[in-house]
Amino acid sequence: MANSFKDLNINENLIKGLKREGIMEPTEVQSKVIPLALEHLDIVAQSQTGSGKTLAFLLPIMEKIDSSSRDTQCIILCPTHELVIQINDQIKLLARNAELPIRSTAIIGTASIKRQIESLKDKPHIVVGSTGRIYELIKNKKLKSHTVTTIVLDEADRLLDIKNIEAVKDVIKTTLRDQRQIMLFSATISKQTLETAREIMKDPEIINVDEENIVNTNIEHLYMTCESREKFDTLRKLVAALKPGRAIVFINKSEEIDLTTTKLRYHKLKSQGIYGTSTKEERKESMDMFKSGKAQLLVSSDISARGINIESVTHIFNLDLPPTSKDYIHRVGRTARGKRSGTAISIITDKDLPIIRSYERELNIEFKEVVLSHGKLFLK
Repeated sequence: MANSFKDLNINENLIKGLKREGIMEPTEVQSKVIPLALEHLDIVAQSQTGSGKTLAFLLPIMEKIDSSSRDTQCIILCPTHELVIQINDQIKLLARNAELPIRSTAIIGTASIKRQIESLKDKPHIVVGSTGRIYELIKNKKLKSHTVTTIVLDEADRLLDIKNIEAVKDVIKTTLRDQRQIMLFSATISKQTLETAREIMKDPEIINVDEENIVNTNIEHLYMTCESREKFDTLRKLVAALKPGRAIVFINKSEEIDLTTTKLRYHKLKSQGIYGTSTKEERKESMDMFKSGKAQLLVSSDISARGINIESVTHIFNLDLPPTSKDYIHRVGRTARGKRSGTAISIITDKDLPIIRSYERELNIEFKEVVLSHGKLFLK
């Protein structure tokens, strides 16, 4: 593993920019990905949430960008609006801190297409966005993709599932096969995802960091049992007992998010809700309130479980268990970012216990049962 970004052939400007963000040395996934990415190889990389995957692809991309050109040289595809905004913000921050004239823009499906066409007139080197809208702009000749040399699929397991794969292929087909590099990143990559990836890539390098521990070992996994009707009160009491700095509450049904957020506010808890049917403006406002600390709790569907990096999230509460163990990985990965620690607490009924046990087997983790007594949490 490389001890410095200089060892990875990253230029001094980018290293200076990283230092201004307090980033001094590469993580394991960055050490493994960057040399291969700089060689323009196709890459499939699986690594824990919070392990530094975003910089693993951004650094070699920004290293290779010809900033004197007015061509779009990279497209980054993401499954959620929040992730698009986050990656675009990271590019702009790093370019500013590194004093590099690298331009980027965010392209989101629900936003005004006229404004996006205007932003493309600035000739961004990197376009980050949702697959459908990017393809629409390419098809309408507003975005030139024949100059693109790198395509990144972030949260690749989502982008290559049956609902999204055809749109992703449509975008890829508009680029030149002989000059393009494709890089895939996710915390979870199934055999099916890997098979699909091989169909669209050229002999990809497979990087699997921490194969034995795909769940961050700095996360403590707890559960509490109660009756279904008592779940909200249990959540409220847990928040009062634990006093989390920032916490995300996950709920499976989008229609229950607004109700839960309203009830939390009634109990004087600063809360914001975010879900798929929110407008772009509503989602941004909720995320901004949460990131700034004006909201202590973010109530969300799985839309927030993908790639969102808010470093100071201390707790994850599952008011509903996620549909699969893979979804559990992504949810709990919103805490314990970098070298921090975090706690994930699932509020379940007795009939959910077999699911907890299945997570233990599939993810090689241990859940501990806890109880509340006199406003404090104890192991049972």
